[in-house]
Amino acid sequence: MSDIRLFPILGVPRVEPGDDLSRLIVEACARAGERFAAGDILVVCQKVVSKAEGRIVRYTDVEPSPFARQVASQGEDKDARIVEVVLRQTNRIVKMDRGHLIVETGPGWVCANAGVDESNGISEDTVILLPEDPDASARRMRDRIREETGVEVAIIVTDTFGRAWREGLLDVALGAAGIEALLDLRGQQDLNGRDLHHTVVAQADALAAMAGLLMRKGDGIPAAVIRGYGFAPSEAGAAPLVRARANDLFR
Repeated sequence: MSDIRLFPILGVPRVEPGDDLSRLIVEACARAGERFAAGDILVVCQKVVSKAEGRIVRYTDVEPSPFARQVASQGEDKDARIVEVVLRQTNRIVKMDRGHLIVETGPGWVCANAGVDESNGISEDTVILLPEDPDASARRMRDRIREETGVEVAIIVTDTFGRAWREGLLDVALGAAGIEALLDLRGQQDLNGRDLHHTVVAQADALAAMAGLLMRKGDGIPAAVIRGYGFAPSEAGAAPLVRARANDLFR
């Protein structure tokens, strides 16, 4: 790799349930005079993927359980109806304190509020859920873009997560298609010729974080392209990023 180019995809219209998101992205690229190239990595924020897939809940229609009301009462400005939505997307509560919920959801992601998001929704009384299967979402987008353009690109679907021990949010990979999520350097050597035994890089997360610098919530940029980064293709998706519970000292 001599250099890496990163550019946003501008002009994607507001996404609604049922939209062909891949086509909207391809058309936006064409209007901007850009074309996909083989080996590109298309990074797409989860929110527009979820919108296109109809992963929307009108929380004003939700009846909160007694437990949801109890949780909401422990935090400031918590809506028990939204807490109930979070609980319905939760496999297991990892930590609960002062109305804050850290939960395990989907394929094993541990995140705040099960990824349920109130910002940039379809309307003021709706929330957006994570895609039901982000890896499947990424594969569908990869296949659809191949149909539209004849070009094979890799896809990373991202969301913004908090991080243990560190302040600030960071975009991470929820789903992937056509790219190894983990870059395994074990067996290679460092500059001194010593064998690497433990170095496995969260490659898809690093790329997601890079693209996230361009895809800020208030800017209306739902996707970006990373060009020039060398990677090995894979169909394993982002699931390998989830640490097995047996190896997790904090759960």
